[in-house]
Amino acid sequence: MGVGKMHADEIDHDVPLVRRLVAAQFPQWADLPVEPFDSSGTENAIYRLGDDMTVRLPRRPGPTAQVAKDLRWLPRLAPLLPVPIPVPLGEGEPAEGYPSPWSVYRWLDGENPSADRLTEPSLLAKDLAEFVAAFRRIDLPDGPPAYRGGPLAMLDAPTRTAIDDLRGMVDTDAATAAWEAALETPGWAGPPVWIHSDLMPGNLLVVQGRLSAVIDFGTMGVGDPACDLIVAWNLLPAGVRNDFRTALQVDDATWARGRGRALSIALIALPYYKDTNPVFAANARHVIHEVLADHENAP
Repeated sequence: MGVGKMHADEIDHDVPLVRRLVAAQFPQWADLPVEPFDSSGTENAIYRLGDDMTVRLPRRPGPTAQVAKDLRWLPRLAPLLPVPIPVPLGEGEPAEGYPSPWSVYRWLDGENPSADRLTEPSLLAKDLAEFVAAFRRIDLPDGPPAYRGGPLAMLDAPTRTAIDDLRGMVDTDAATAAWEAALETPGWAGPPVWIHSDLMPGNLLVVQGRLSAVIDFGTMGVGDPACDLIVAWNLLPAGVRNDFRTALQVDDATWARGRGRALSIALIALPYYKDTNPVFAANARHVIHEVLADHENAP
């Protein structure tokens, strides 16, 4: 695996490549400056294009439907949500030795929040609850299945494998107990609802502590509403977590599934990214700590 890469099969990319791709396929932007953007995102490498655009290159080879999915759904979702979301501007084709479709989007201002540096946690919890509630209210037909929208049991095998991989790094007995408790929770019995399903800190933008935008909708679709509760453990402090829950009127089973899903994501991510993505790995450790504390203190 090359230096700075997160995946063994990650595609090489650099500024000259992006300049060539843009010049050949979007000549109207050929003279704009291109700069790499430091991102902990695991699926796309990000480059700034001029002052108000961004180029996204999938890190791994293979067909991707995200650009077509974004072009179809994001313009329809945007007016229904309380904060800005990505605006797709162009769909690039494989070329110049780069093997995957790529894309150009409008740049959105803000910075990724960090659980240890929140300046307005109560207000951010309110903003996030409003976003999640608005997403759930969306009534667009024929929504795609969300990437993480199915039963929690679908994650059992990879979660247990990750727990085995983490022996000596985390309390695996406590992690197993918390995970098995989540699996015993009743599943979602209602109709599928629209969810983002990847509300990680790296997919959120804040300005002066308030939610300013939500990005990367590659996993969006319809499914279990518990999926969008993961932000309660990967970002929000314990002191405002219940405010977030109350604002969304979350029942006990859905809350428990959300907590279990947050744990599963973190357990799977930590052994994979511990040496290649320190920001993502640190957040995974944070989630595991918060979930296990919650589980230990549960009635």
